[in-house]
Amino acid sequence: MESAMFDIGLNITSSQFDHDRDEMIARAQAAGVNRMLFTGTSLDESERACAFAKRYEGCWATAGVHPHDASTWSDESAARLRALAGDAQVVAIGECGLDFNRNFSTPAQQEHAFTEQLRLAAELALPVFLHCRDAHTRFLALLDPWLDKLPGAVLHCFTGSEQEARACLSRGLYLGITGWVCDERRGLELRALLPVIPADRLLLETDAPYLLPRDLMPKPASRRNEPCWLPHILSRVAQWRGDDPAWLEATTDANAARLFLKSARAA
Repeated sequence: MESAMFDIGLNITSSQFDHDRDEMIARAQAAGVNRMLFTGTSLDESERACAFAKRYEGCWATAGVHPHDASTWSDESAARLRALAGDAQVVAIGECGLDFNRNFSTPAQQEHAFTEQLRLAAELALPVFLHCRDAHTRFLALLDPWLDKLPGAVLHCFTGSEQEARACLSRGLYLGITGWVCDERRGLELRALLPVIPADRLLLETDAPYLLPRDLMPKPASRRNEPCWLPHILSRVAQWRGDDPAWLEATTDANAARLFLKSARAA
């Protein structure tokens, strides 16, 4: 069977990739990661992510304003985001949501920017690429009124509890799992709840250049994560779920295509 892996979270615009971006993408493709979604975290970064998506085959981008940057939100932000979302390479609104852990923007600013992006996604019939940290209850309260107006949603880089996972799954959300699950200290709770996630709601991502799997051997000298390590994450997730790796690979790839690619949703 032809390898088919879809990394749904890659921070392509990171300066850590400035010296070898083309080579990094080539390594990913050589490893069988033949579809990638580039994460937009601000208006400027979303525009850059979209431009990079046009450069590489099998790549798309999200467009949104991360809660850390919510203080920059304005009416102009909505207009720029709407225009950017009209590009064929942009397949989701986000990264958007709430982050009450660091509060680089105030909770009120975050909630406003989040709601406005949900409104835009509903208007444009685009799925949402979501972020939630230390804000679960408020996050769901703001998201709930929009769920029946959205074609889909993924809570990216999920690291919450089993109770939080079940609350998200009951609402039809996909959950994005990263190399965090490979951490022998912080990832144990997430590892234990993997079997709770229905296979048709599971997505895989690297969140590169962040969250390098701690159990990679040998460890890359750069300590930088790359999408070429997605097969390692896949193999570990399959092991801890008790799934056949090839089956899980095909399933998660189909899930990502169904959520993000209109042609797959229409099929």
